[in-house]
Amino acid sequence: MNPSASALGTVRHDWTLPEVTSLLGLPLMDLLYHAQRVHRQHHEPNTVQMSTLLSIKTGACPEDCAYCPQSVRYDTGLEREELMEVAAVRERALCAKEAGATRFCMGAAYRSPKAKDLRVIARMVREVSALGLETCATLGMLTAEQARELKDAGLDYYNHNLDTSPEFYGQIITTRTYQDRLDTLAAVRAADLKVCCGGILGMGESPSDRAGLLMTLANLPQHPESVPINQLVQVPGTPLAGAAPVDPLDFVRTIAAARLMMPRAHVRLSAGRQGMSDELQALCFLAGANSIFYGEKLLTTGNPDVERDRSLLARLGLRPESAPHHEETAA
Repeated sequence: MNPSASALGTVRHDWTLPEVTSLLGLPLMDLLYHAQRVHRQHHEPNTVQMSTLLSIKTGACPEDCAYCPQSVRYDTGLEREELMEVAAVRERALCAKEAGATRFCMGAAYRSPKAKDLRVIARMVREVSALGLETCATLGMLTAEQARELKDAGLDYYNHNLDTSPEFYGQIITTRTYQDRLDTLAAVRAADLKVCCGGILGMGESPSDRAGLLMTLANLPQHPESVPINQLVQVPGTPLAGAAPVDPLDFVRTIAAARLMMPRAHVRLSAGRQGMSDELQALCFLAGANSIFYGEKLLTTGNPDVERDRSLLARLGLRPESAPHHEETAA
């Protein structure tokens, strides 16, 4: 079932698995052409949204996500760190802004945050927002009340990834269900927060699982405003250490399909960039990626440093996206 060229880039919420599989299987040059064409219909060309991610509470997570060095179940040598002080987070956010970031994401290794911790995080959100940065948090599962508390504090985005397809999910995580994740996304939407939601490639999933992830994301009642596509960062001590790497061109195909299926979203070239060549990253930008994490670290794993990113963007003629709070709401 080949999608018609004229229909590619139409905002839809009724994708079928055969359609997504066909889309991913298009000749690569056709797929890239359509992805770039649709990208330019909805986004300023040659711009990249710059985010910085800070781990505000590290390690000791009770979940068993097979990719995650922060799980208490795996011995990865990670040092546990308690929830940071508000002033320290504000200082890191200011440094990120001065380095060129427009969005500041705060990540904490929780199954779900406790009330006392959420009050402190709400203060962090207020301080970061006061700097003129967009704010994002990823704190695990949220109730509707917790989502509203964060919204009232001024949070712009909440990140909660689906990780993979519903069918493959149980091989990666057993301590929370796929429906738990969907319920958190629903609570976030009900609080009128913007959604950042994507997945991870390279965990041993099949091409059908990649199609299933994209289909689930695109068939949400409202597309995520940000869609991070991560390449697995293999950490010794986690069950996925030693997994077969994803084919780089399959990664590019997934970026392009995400662009075509969720045309108004920012598609983020996320974790795993440290191991990507400049040429692979350039192909991802051509495929419609227009957001990156900017800085030396992603929670607990490496990221290309600021100077390498500045050099790459300059060589590609890409420039940072300008002011925050201007993203078009995804349909």
